[in-house]
Amino acid sequence: MTRETESRRGKPDPAITTALNNWKTHSGFWLKAAVAIGMSAGLLLIAQAWLLATTINAVVFSKAALADVMPWLWGMLAIFLLRAGLAWASEQAAFHAAIQVKLAIRTQLYGHVQKLGPAWLSNERSGDIINTLSDGVEALEAYYARYIPAMSLIVLVPLAILVFVFGSDWISALIMLVTAPLIPLFMILIGKGTEKRNQQQWKSLARMSAHFLDVIQGLTTLKLFNASRREAQVVAQISDEYRKGTMSVLRIAFLSSFALEFLATVSIALVAVLIGFRLFWGEMDFFYGLFVLLLVPEFYLPLRNMGTQYHARMEAIGAAERMVEILGEEASSLPAPLAGEGLGMGGKEAASLPIRLQNIDFTYPDGRQALKDLSLEIRPNETLAIVGPSGSGKTTLINLLMGFLQPQSGQILIGDSPLPAIEPEAWRAQFAWLPQKPQLFPGTVADNIRLGNPQASLEAVQAAAEQAQAHAFIAALPQGYETIVGEAGQGLSGGQIQRIALARAFLKDAPLVILDEATANLDMESETLVQAAVQKLAQGRTLIMIAHRLRTVRSASRIAVIDHGQVAQVGTHAELLETSPVYRQMVQAYGGEA
Repeated sequence: MTRETESRRGKPDPAITTALNNWKTHSGFWLKAAVAIGMSAGLLLIAQAWLLATTINAVVFSKAALADVMPWLWGMLAIFLLRAGLAWASEQAAFHAAIQVKLAIRTQLYGHVQKLGPAWLSNERSGDIINTLSDGVEALEAYYARYIPAMSLIVLVPLAILVFVFGSDWISALIMLVTAPLIPLFMILIGKGTEKRNQQQWKSLARMSAHFLDVIQGLTTLKLFNASRREAQVVAQISDEYRKGTMSVLRIAFLSSFALEFLATVSIALVAVLIGFRLFWGEMDFFYGLFVLLLVPEFYLPLRNMGTQYHARMEAIGAAERMVEILGEEASSLPAPLAGEGLGMGGKEAASLPIRLQNIDFTYPDGRQALKDLSLEIRPNETLAIVGPSGSGKTTLINLLMGFLQPQSGQILIGDSPLPAIEPEAWRAQFAWLPQKPQLFPGTVADNIRLGNPQASLEAVQAAAEQAQAHAFIAALPQGYETIVGEAGQGLSGGQIQRIALARAFLKDAPLVILDEATANLDMESETLVQAAVQKLAQGRTLIMIAHRLRTVRSASRIAVIDHGQVAQVGTHAELLETSPVYRQMVQAYGGEA
């Protein structure tokens, strides 16, 4: 049965409930401590009711003086204080349990997303992923901090109370035993509809978050095309639909709360009426009647609490659905790295290894074939440019080479070692990747450069910036290398961002450098500076570049022309102008700029 079918029938996917149960192990001893403390408070409640019934019975029927009942009153005061402390301790333990689970799940999600790599992320909506990693994980807190302890206490506390009530009044105990299951039964019946709607609301929230983030990121474009007002109306419409959906969930939630309170109240009233009649007819002792009456509301309280916390379960199921999907994504279809195998060398020695792509086939899940029987050798210490029409498979080739994608057939050899036989972290330590639009993160300029080597000193950072032609403009910033940059490099130009990213590559000092047109979208001055830095970076390294501006490939050792997922020809700029129709057509299309 598909997940969609389960959702339509109002049933959660078994994989979701299994995951929620498995994630409990991350809570350590805190969850058990919360339940144990709650159970202790429940037993103290029984003792409190006994002392109160004893005190009232002694004062009313035995005409006891205040001094006579003072020991019992001091005992009740001690129990009051102790129960308050236990309630606080139980909440703290449950809170710590939820924190442990959230930290573990968020770490697991981040780690898995990193393993899936940029190729997978490029096909996902960033707003959806952010919503899952932030609000989705936070939605698990109430489930582990309140619902799970409530589910344990719903069995333990009422059972303990029922034992004492049976010993005092079996008729009241029988009524409680019959009516108690009605509360969870009605809660489940009503909750089924809420569960389905709640899952739909989480999906709506994810779509709304993704759409809103897309709008924010594209705000400049919307302004240029005078479409911002229209898009604001769309956002308002989506928000209003989400509001209506949320209100429909709340209506059912309030209905379930009303049903639970009504059933509990009727059950308590039924026990009270029967006890009252038996007291009136003299068939029951006042002490036992009062003791049972004090315990009956506490008997139904965990059941009512579970009804309240049941909505936390539904919210957790809605939030966990996307998490299970992400964790279920396969990071690789190839075998794990073989024990004892690797590059066999480190540092710049890896630059002496040839890289061979042999008969590579790759087809995307939608059936689009990107590469077909592609073979290419990348020689040590050469600058290889990869060119081709849009959609010819250049980016797919690079993603395969970096290990972000895996081919359906063929193999990639690093020296004599197949790429799957090399630990991903060991392989990625051997190359520096500079995408067309590098990402800067909120923090200092130095911190952003140190992504290439987190342990690097400030002197090493400055030396890398000088090599990347970035030191001059960084030194001119208000706080120099300690200047805070905004999200995505806000406050810096495209050329400055590109040179900071180049400084990362210099700082990493990797033997293999992969560039995805580092000079795209730059003005002439910035392009000249970046190109000079790239030429310096290529010295003593293997450099692979995807080229869109053909004038940047003239100095390459070799140029590989990719067409329809295959290597059409390989040669120098001059050779390809003579022998490659595809390359010659591309040069002409760019106005002969090459």
